[in-house]
Amino acid sequence: MSIQIRATKSWQKLPQTWPTPVRKVLAARGLESAEDLVYSLEQLPKPNELQGMSEAVSILYQALKRQQRILIVADFDADGATSCAVAIRGLRQMGAQHVDYIVPNRASHGYGLTPLLLRHAIERQPCDVLITVDNGIASLDGVAAAREQGITVIITDHHLPPEVLPDADAIINPNLSHCSFPSQAMAGVGVCFYLLIGLRQYLQQQQWFEQQQLTPPKLLTLIDLVALGTIADVVPLDKLNRTWVQLGLKRIRLGQACEGIKALLRHSGKDFVNCNSEDLGFAIGPKINAAGRLKDMRIGIAALLTDDSVQADQYAMQLTTLNEQRRELEQTMQQQAQALLLAMPKQSEAALAYCLYEERWHQGIIGLLASRITAQYHRPVIAFAQHREGMLKGSARSILGIHIRDVLAHIAIQSPDILSQFGGHAMAAGLMIQQQDLAQFSLLLEQAIVTLYGAQPVKKVLLSDGQLALSDMTLSLATVLTRDFPWGQGFESPRFHGVFELMTWSTIGKEKQHLKCRFKGVAGQAIAGIAFNTTRPDWLDIGEKVELYYQLQVNYFYSQPTVQLNINQFFPAQH
Repeated sequence: MSIQIRATKSWQKLPQTWPTPVRKVLAARGLESAEDLVYSLEQLPKPNELQGMSEAVSILYQALKRQQRILIVADFDADGATSCAVAIRGLRQMGAQHVDYIVPNRASHGYGLTPLLLRHAIERQPCDVLITVDNGIASLDGVAAAREQGITVIITDHHLPPEVLPDADAIINPNLSHCSFPSQAMAGVGVCFYLLIGLRQYLQQQQWFEQQQLTPPKLLTLIDLVALGTIADVVPLDKLNRTWVQLGLKRIRLGQACEGIKALLRHSGKDFVNCNSEDLGFAIGPKINAAGRLKDMRIGIAALLTDDSVQADQYAMQLTTLNEQRRELEQTMQQQAQALLLAMPKQSEAALAYCLYEERWHQGIIGLLASRITAQYHRPVIAFAQHREGMLKGSARSILGIHIRDVLAHIAIQSPDILSQFGGHAMAAGLMIQQQDLAQFSLLLEQAIVTLYGAQPVKKVLLSDGQLALSDMTLSLATVLTRDFPWGQGFESPRFHGVFELMTWSTIGKEKQHLKCRFKGVAGQAIAGIAFNTTRPDWLDIGEKVELYYQLQVNYFYSQPTVQLNINQFFPAQH
């Protein structure tokens, strides 16, 4: 592991009125002028640049005119939940009177639109038009079953498409091979939001709102949901996605978020006035995801659809309880995974990837488990859980430099019978294999990585924005860095490094799982620091010099803001 300082060649081009550390941080992320920080809907690509948009809005226009029954098929994660809420709220604002949704159960239905899920939906209430949100691009059988029933199908998705596409009436996905849309990084909720923008534009051209005596909807009222789904799905924050997030955070801070987001912030101990992207990703997102992992994502969707603050609070309470249960279950599974790793043969330490399986593991938690082990060992990890008799469901997480979906595609080509199904992105994927093939699959995974990326493990590099003088570690700078920018995947919040002397330390939290410290810098000033879910390294004693890799943040504890270091890594000072 090594620390590498980000390049900041063009930082002098940025406005001189900005603090120098801010200019360097932004330059290191590719910004070249103040214009790069202007975020408005008017600057975004037009909806008609998305392939399939004209077909989709024409279908929905006819559905609105005829007041057909529209069914939204959502996914069971936070992106799927926000996509569903955006679709339902938006379509209702445009005059749709019969809009319902269904979301698969992770264990009984599996992922996406399947014939089984469709049958359950039709038994409950028939529909005329079906819209998938954050799923559908790989649902060949489900779409075929819907078309056989005479249902018109619109797919909105952002996942990488397979070679053979579903026979839908319209497909909107920026990752389609012939789609010229300038951004391929949108989350499912972004694609869904674009459909609404395109539909509103088309309805205005048809004078729909005048004919129906409707006020054209202000879609910006949904931007808080778009921001939440974008951050929670950890998609790269290009200019388009940063626009969603920045405008969404602005709306949340003004107290204009939907009641569900407000309630989830309260139950997370967060003040909406100071809400930032980390609050969306680490406080709210996991609570919504907990519903899909452990119980039923309808709880999460209901929280985002209600306009009743009392109801929203009740849903938020349920989601908070589920998330606490998720934490406990994840902790147990992580301990079991560590035991499996310790029991592996010595040569396994040099493995390029790990496949882990324990028969008691929960399907809804294996993705989180894979993420934890990947972060700890810096290699791709696939965690498996029992799906049904003889079948394992796997959740894969990867590292920069190894595209995990490409690895799985390579395996599928080399050994067509080994993977029952798979799909995903560069950093995350899902798959199904037969339990009897687990050992063989582990070997094929290792071989595929060697073939595609070589036999040497990818070294972990910590990217730093350099060293901060203690005189720069002010509440003012910490506030700017914490609040003013839409940080996230591909537009990471600033990390710095430097040498400090440990003055005091203590453990805090319900289970004493966090390390609270006080440090002295080279100039003698003291500053507080905290390391979450971390124990004190054995070599670190009071008076010792230590190199820290950290974020400069504001601690709003007891509503009294103070500056602190959020410590990501400790190193001996000579490191």
